[in-house]
Amino acid sequence: MLILTRKKGQSIIINNNIEIIISAVDGDQIKLGIVAPPEVNILRKEVLLAVQQSNREAAESNVDLAELKKLTRTD
Repeated sequence: MLILTRKKGQSIIINNNIEIIISAVDGDQIKLGIVAPPEVNILRKEVLLAVQQSNREAAESNVDLAELKKLTRTD
């Protein structure tokens, strides 16, 4: 892990095309600005972990998709 010290208004560049800017510092919180190409996914880690957990639980469930389709038919 690389540890850097930055001040408000300073930034770092990753892979020549992603810029992380320190937008504000307020006590123990900071606000980051991220400039990246549109094809780069940017997610908060806790959101990513929650989605991964939900996907695991869905994959492990014993729901029969054909039966589920029968139960949700609207015709």
